[in-house]
Amino acid sequence: MEPPAGDAASSSSVIFLGTGCSGALPDTRCLIRPSTPPCPVCSLGISLPPEQNPNYRCNTSLLIDYCDDDGTHKYIIIDVGKTFREQVLRWFVHHKIPWVNSIILTHEHADAVLGLDDVWMVQPKGCSNDFRRVPIFLTQFTMDSVAARFPYLVKNKLEEGDEVSEAGQLDWRIIEGDIDKPFVASGLEFVPLPVMHGVDYVCLGFHFGRKARIAYLSDVSRFIPETEYAISKSGAGQLDLLILEANTLRGEGDARSTHLTLSQTLDAVKRISPKRALLIGMRHEFEHYNENKNLAEWSSSLQ
Repeated sequence: MEPPAGDAASSSSVIFLGTGCSGALPDTRCLIRPSTPPCPVCSLGISLPPEQNPNYRCNTSLLIDYCDDDGTHKYIIIDVGKTFREQVLRWFVHHKIPWVNSIILTHEHADAVLGLDDVWMVQPKGCSNDFRRVPIFLTQFTMDSVAARFPYLVKNKLEEGDEVSEAGQLDWRIIEGDIDKPFVASGLEFVPLPVMHGVDYVCLGFHFGRKARIAYLSDVSRFIPETEYAISKSGAGQLDLLILEANTLRGEGDARSTHLTLSQTLDAVKRISPKRALLIGMRHEFEHYNENKNLAEWSSSLQ
């Protein structure tokens, strides 16, 4: 979503850096060990350059271009996964995004955090050309996992003889995964939206927006009642935009599932009843144009 032409300088917007599953698309297996006939979506995924190809999808990630009251733009990213560097090269250049002011992590899985090592590329610089510390908002559970994987990124105190590393200029900020405990990132308030991502694993989505109410939920297998109430029309008020995952095209899911199927996602959209819904996190069962046609027909049937 981008602002109307001529109004970009004074508007906020959201940019989808990636809308694919953890493995991204095209699925490597479909290309190096092709089936007969070959996977149609993954074949389409290499038929055009990625920037022109909606069937080429990187890990789910959202860039919020937040325009403050004084006209200053702040750039906030939700999740930096395995494809983060590719997303920066493609979409930051295209949209002329100069840096990142804040990063928010939904959980500690690879498709949300493995790009942390590349954050130094998008750190803003101060007037003396030194890197400014980028705030990263995450739960203590995610922090513990990140510290185990990237100890050099979370080292707080330099020992004698250590050099200041560009990769280490990060400001880790612990948040609570609680609807009643919002936090502010680069001037914009976010409300954590805990959801289940498997049998006993909690992942966060986020509710944000001043002029428009937006909820972003990238990894869901089941809604917690309090979370659904907070974003539903019959609960705390209608959303302007719901961004929700639909990982698999067929099936009804079960208690062990870690993601929503399309039918579960559509049932959730009907319950939550936003003004508009956009789906992310799709695997290679979803062909962009066919499924958008099917979704348009489904939406029309509700009116």
